[in-house]
Amino acid sequence: MQRSVFPRFLGTSALALACLCSAASAADIMVLSAGAIEPGLKAAAAAFDNQTGHVTKITFNTAPELKKRMDANPEFDVVIAPPPVIGEFAAASKLSETRANVGRVGMGVAVRDGASAPDMSSTDAFRRSVLAADSLVFNRASTGLYLEGLLRKMDLYTQVEAKTTRYRDGASVMEHVIKGKGNEIGFGATTEILLYKGKGLTLVGPVPADVQNYTSYTAAPLASGKQQALAQAFVTFLSGPVGKPLFVAAGVTD
Repeated sequence: MQRSVFPRFLGTSALALACLCSAASAADIMVLSAGAIEPGLKAAAAAFDNQTGHVTKITFNTAPELKKRMDANPEFDVVIAPPPVIGEFAAASKLSETRANVGRVGMGVAVRDGASAPDMSSTDAFRRSVLAADSLVFNRASTGLYLEGLLRKMDLYTQVEAKTTRYRDGASVMEHVIKGKGNEIGFGATTEILLYKGKGLTLVGPVPADVQNYTSYTAAPLASGKQQALAQAFVTFLSGPVGKPLFVAAGVTD
């Protein structure tokens, strides 16, 4: 993490939130976020709204789409994205100084309810399970790009490419797996898989530790945002004593 990109991380101040509440009438805060942290962010935003009386409105996109949304519609107050994306926005002078480390999300393995769980106990088991699967389903966002690179590195991609199905986002991957058949394996952010628990999808677990990939997420206010004070308070709240545990409970770890 470069100091020039992430100058400071602030804690939540209950007094600041109280002052923010009393000093202004209820306002909307517009947040643009990567989708992998959706469960934790929704919980943290609800807690923030409850404490302040303001209303958080969140737009979720895959990390590769965040740049397009920022260019097409700059009317956001806060952006939450992986550090390299935040770094690009900062270099383009699009962000205010405050940063909050929201956490990181690992890659998980999913099958439809009732399907046999693939063995993910080791890298060799991962290799065997991938080769034995009838089909592999993953996205074209951060998680899927990493998985494709991993399969290439393991000299597996050319062997499995014909049986892969790719989608733009994680939600489409999960819906496909739920409705799938045979020995099908889905890959995605563990947080996204957990959103479908009880809806036809089973989280088998993470991929083996030595091939695991964690994507970190950082929140920052936009320099062009209309709600500067509110955006600053929201960002610091996310990494504070109320917001942070809500992310952890949703699978977004430190």
